[in-house]
Amino acid sequence: MSLPRKLTALAAGTAALALALSGCGGGSDDGASGDLQEVNFGYIADYNGTSLLAIANDQKLWKKHGLKANTKVFTNGPLQIQALGTGDLDFGYIGPGAFWLPASGQAKIVAINTLGNADRVIARSGTTSIDQLRGKTVGVPEGTSGDMILTLALQKAGMTKKDVKVVNMDASTIVSAFASKKIDAAGFWYPAIGTIKKQVPDLTELAKNSDFESQVSFPTAFVAGNDVVSGQQDKTEKTIAVLRDAMAYRSANMDKSIELTAKMLSVPVDQVKADAGNVKVLSVDELDAKTKDGTIGKWLNGMADYFVQAGKLKSKADPKTYYTGDLFTTAAAK
Repeated sequence: MSLPRKLTALAAGTAALALALSGCGGGSDDGASGDLQEVNFGYIADYNGTSLLAIANDQKLWKKHGLKANTKVFTNGPLQIQALGTGDLDFGYIGPGAFWLPASGQAKIVAINTLGNADRVIARSGTTSIDQLRGKTVGVPEGTSGDMILTLALQKAGMTKKDVKVVNMDASTIVSAFASKKIDAAGFWYPAIGTIKKQVPDLTELAKNSDFESQVSFPTAFVAGNDVVSGQQDKTEKTIAVLRDAMAYRSANMDKSIELTAKMLSVPVDQVKADAGNVKVLSVDELDAKTKDGTIGKWLNGMADYFVQAGKLKSKADPKTYYTGDLFTTAAAK
């Protein structure tokens, strides 16, 4: 399944858009060395997508494992999957709404990251239920968790996207469009919703992730290009080792991880702390256990059921074909 062509047009402006929303990108601060393998790593400028990279930079984890990271900021996961496919990235970060892309064979999930609760369907004051969105204009970044939360909310209300006027927008455009009343509602996420609230403080939240927790989980993940996993095993193993070390540090030092993320993004600590409040951090031990006992496989199967129903996938693939859980768990012994 190929990505929508519209994503290509967005790629060139991705970094600038993300900087305007949340922060800035850049390379690791481990220093250059001819003995270090270079790894191109994409991320999204929020706590979920940045915290492990911020920790890896601060704790010199890239150099510890023989790597030098070139990090690039993106506004969403689908753009990173596209960059993985062209070889512009080796690794990246995706939210739950983009999991259909590795599930369709376009990348590999090398590490589950967190469980998210940052997604919302928001609307203007006076709109108090999803069914009141009939015929109204709803902005959504296609193929993201914002798209996912909107679809789930419409289904719960007995509706589909055909009952509203869906407009595919990138994240920064949704912020400006909602504030300027060009759209009536949006399938979107924090912390960007916090930016909108500064201009539209009386907006209403019609749906959130936790409304559907009995139906589907909302994991976030780190992904790699198919060719990287199959042809660059050493780089893949080293990168997973960096992520595992950063996860261990994050679990033991949540406040510090928030500070480091704020520093990397050049945003206030309180803003990142609020963002982290919508995240369930999973420890390395939890991820190892949930990989081995099949819990993560169940999460991925549940998401695949949703994506088949939503028309993103034609059929459901075995999670073992796209989640390299064996690589993640065996990295503990290295």
